[in-house]
Amino acid sequence: MSSPSKRREMDLMKLMMSDYKVEMMNDGMQEFTVEFHGPKESPYQGGVWRIRVELPDAYPYKSPSIGFVNKIYHPNVDEMSGSVCLDVINQTWSPMFDLVNVFEVFLPQLLLYPNPSDPLNGEAAALMMRDRNAYDQRVKEYCEKYAKPEDAGAVPEEKSSDEEVSEDEYASSDEEVAGKADP
Repeated sequence: MSSPSKRREMDLMKLMMSDYKVEMMNDGMQEFTVEFHGPKESPYQGGVWRIRVELPDAYPYKSPSIGFVNKIYHPNVDEMSGSVCLDVINQTWSPMFDLVNVFEVFLPQLLLYPNPSDPLNGEAAALMMRDRNAYDQRVKEYCEKYAKPEDAGAVPEEKSSDEEVSEDEYASSDEEVAGKADP
């Protein structure tokens, strides 16, 4: 690999080609968000998060900065900032890893195997150690409340506001607003 910027471009293209929705945040290739789905057969299944990724100038020699944009209930994710406490990303990063590894291996592993002994969210860690069923239920509640596709910026399969309203929809909404005519 000739330079970090070439590697950055290659990794970003590889991520986009892997069917992840990637949205660039500015003109450069250093800051972007990625739509991430919770792993199957976990309390996070069905959840959709927007993950903020910042690539340092020295990427891939220095790890990317990763954070959840919408809320998630997890011992190793700060509830307010979305910062992730993940050994592989923060301490043991290697240039052998790439962005696809982050989304296909590291983040799913983080959600499947939380580490309550090294928490960023002390309440989640305590609940997980005290009552795993209650913890799983809280995770599902957060998924329902904060991790629906529209919360991650995904557009649900409905009409957007700039589409025209059909005549039938227009007529029915008139009746609802005006009420029924007096006999």
